[in-house]
Amino acid sequence: MTELPEGFARLLGEYERHLVSERDLTPHSVRAYVGDIAGLLDHASRLGLTAPDQLDLRALRSWLAKQQSMGRSRTTIARRATAARVFAAWLARTGRAPVDAGAALRSPKAHRTLPPVLRADEAAAVLQARAEAADAADGPLGLRDVAILELLYATGIRVGELVGLDIDDVDRHRNVVRVLGKGRKERTVPFGKPAADALDAWLGEGRASLAREGSGSALFLGARGGRLDQRAVRTLVHKSVSAVPGAPDLAPHGLRHTAATHLLEGGADLRSVQELLGHASLATTQLYTHVSTDRLRRAYQQAHPRA
Repeated sequence: MTELPEGFARLLGEYERHLVSERDLTPHSVRAYVGDIAGLLDHASRLGLTAPDQLDLRALRSWLAKQQSMGRSRTTIARRATAARVFAAWLARTGRAPVDAGAALRSPKAHRTLPPVLRADEAAAVLQARAEAADAADGPLGLRDVAILELLYATGIRVGELVGLDIDDVDRHRNVVRVLGKGRKERTVPFGKPAADALDAWLGEGRASLAREGSGSALFLGARGGRLDQRAVRTLVHKSVSAVPGAPDLAPHGLRHTAATHLLEGGADLRSVQELLGHASLATTQLYTHVSTDRLRRAYQQAHPRA
């Protein structure tokens, strides 16, 4: 992508400030939106457009068609269509464009693939292996890692939500954790005894060994005493899951999928799981019913004599 013309570059900067200050999006979401719109404006400038009021429906469709010709996935094109619609609505709302050019923009339906999840016995094996490794190492990092895995699996919270937790967000009397989710929406998520025991061990024996002057109130700390970052959690999850033969390779979000699937398979209702996961739409939570149904179908085919 070439450097944007001055007018479009200034427009992109104004839009980024809007996303940060007015929509209060996460840094990851802001980067994604800005990256997509930078691509749109680059395409528009190649079409000879120089001002936001020239971004009509035809230009938006041309950009999406270019994505398709470049072999982008349906999921990527659908995401970029959403970004274009949000951007076009902002242009119209702020008077930068006379009409909302994205209102009539359609996008391909993204394929919703079944996410890989651990079986219950695999999840237990992952947690057991990590606990045994922590016992062998007998150090604060081992206690922290066990607490992280137990809490991720027990609650299904996002990795960004996990690393954002403070000590006071954990209520051990009720065994719940207060989570700040997407859109800065707060919710309360319960956890069970294994996670509670792991948190007690980390807070009682491990955290103080890593805490430094700048540690603040962060629940989970890195080796140098700062708030743990998401990359360290991803590395931990990949390493822990890979230690169990036959288990699918998972990121932290895979443990979220796993927790949701096991809740539904255990009899939890869809609305409760939606609330626990912090999904804005029930349709997002319904994806996990497809996972459970798929497993049920396989079990039926293997076990029923008339299958």
